[in-house]
Amino acid sequence: MIRDPETLTALLDTVNRFVRERLVPAEAEVAETDLIPHDLVNEMKQMGLFGLTVPEAYGGLGLTMEEEVEVMFAMGQTSPCFRSLFGTTVGIGSQGILFDGTEEQKARYLPKLATGELVASFALTEPDAGSDAASLRTTAIRDGDHYVVNGTKRFITNAPTADIFTLMARTDPADKGASGVSAFIVEAKTPGLSIGKIDKKMGQRGAHTADVIFENCRVPAGQLIGLQEGQGFKTAMKVLEKGRIHIAAICVGVAERMLRDALNYAVERKQFGQAIADFQLVQAMLADSQAEVYAARCMVLDAARQRDEGRNVSTQASCCKLFASEMCGRVADRAVQIFGGAGYLSEYGIERFYRDVRLFRLYEGTSQIQQLVIARNMVREARR
Repeated sequence: MIRDPETLTALLDTVNRFVRERLVPAEAEVAETDLIPHDLVNEMKQMGLFGLTVPEAYGGLGLTMEEEVEVMFAMGQTSPCFRSLFGTTVGIGSQGILFDGTEEQKARYLPKLATGELVASFALTEPDAGSDAASLRTTAIRDGDHYVVNGTKRFITNAPTADIFTLMARTDPADKGASGVSAFIVEAKTPGLSIGKIDKKMGQRGAHTADVIFENCRVPAGQLIGLQEGQGFKTAMKVLEKGRIHIAAICVGVAERMLRDALNYAVERKQFGQAIADFQLVQAMLADSQAEVYAARCMVLDAARQRDEGRNVSTQASCCKLFASEMCGRVADRAVQIFGGAGYLSEYGIERFYRDVRLFRLYEGTSQIQQLVIARNMVREARR
């Protein structure tokens, strides 16, 4: 589903050059300051990175899934925090509006999301609920022309800088299952909405998460996505299915970067009078990593193409997320091992990636959740 190879090649050339010349040199500064410089943010907006998946009719680039994956392979060649800056807008923040929003909601928000004027975030996870819909406690109770929202969302990426939130809240307290959940577009300036302190995390400095707190927050009824109650969890699952392929692509890109750094180090580093790349046990780590990266890349491209063809890729998306994120962790571990003692020092950068990629196995569905999705789909299909 590459619609225009020449245009895509030009876009990828631009992204690769931006990554190589602007983002990679800024990695250490961002890791030190925990902030992405404003000039880099503005360049990302000008390049259209915030509008990758927004249709052209709304001012975006309207990439297919396969095209999006190719861009994420390129963005993965640098610190994941840079992708995270626009990733929530490109994926889970905007896609709920695109998939299930009314035409009025799309026209109001998508053009501003595409330019980066608005940053979107996705508010699903709670202190006691993530993948378990039955435990979702945030409520949105209808009161005239508004919904009154109460509850707390946790680990919300880009919450400190978000302008709008795609919120999942329970509109039917009596329904403890997924069908009682609805999706809303909540503007960050809405009275009653506040942001907690920025979380101190293991890695991905520069990408900020925080609690989002709703205290009698009055959300206009027109902000209910699709103006239909009870569809929120279905919207969330559609968004996450696409997001899982997106994250898997980032895992591939980052793994390629780590493996390349490890290979270059192994070729240059000498022990016992020869490059450590000539030692067979080091070669085994390099070879295993290369094989796994290649396998993950093929999986991601295949799933993306199937999705573009309109197929149900629930199982494939979870397979990609599971395999690619676990693969990325193994490559990170081997890369540190190849660097040896130097890999444990911050100046070489590989320990930063080691910490950064640990998150890939957790968000947008843990590895264990992916296993459940895959197995349940298999069993359901077998019983048909």
